[in-house]
Amino acid sequence: MTATLTIRDETPGQTTFHEWSLEVLTERMTVRELIRSRVYQEVQDFNQRGVGDYRGLIQPTDAERTLNGSRLRHPREISFPQQLSRAIEAFESSQVLVLINDRQVDALDEETELKPGTTVTFLRLTLLVGG
Repeated sequence: MTATLTIRDETPGQTTFHEWSLEVLTERMTVRELIRSRVYQEVQDFNQRGVGDYRGLIQPTDAERTLNGSRLRHPREISFPQQLSRAIEAFESSQVLVLINDRQVDALDEETELKPGTTVTFLRLTLLVGG
């Protein structure tokens, strides 16, 4: 069975700033597998286009923020393993929270049931700078 998930990117206090669909080929998936599938798809999409803004969970190294994502300073392919590693680190350090149908998941190895119409929200937290 395949399921089409709605992926949303949000920040606290703002509405959804990016929403797209992701097709998965399984009914049950861990949060780690979900993050992997999401990052793989967005890296593949960008590398196939080769130009434009990168709209992904994690801003690539050597990229500038833009209104619609991130723009690489020097055109290149984005590394899937590097983006995945940074996304996992962001989850583990609570810089990115994952909500599945508005229920927060706390562990990478937590398995969840995915049905057609499931909404997965990636809530990016902004660290405060002080001192």
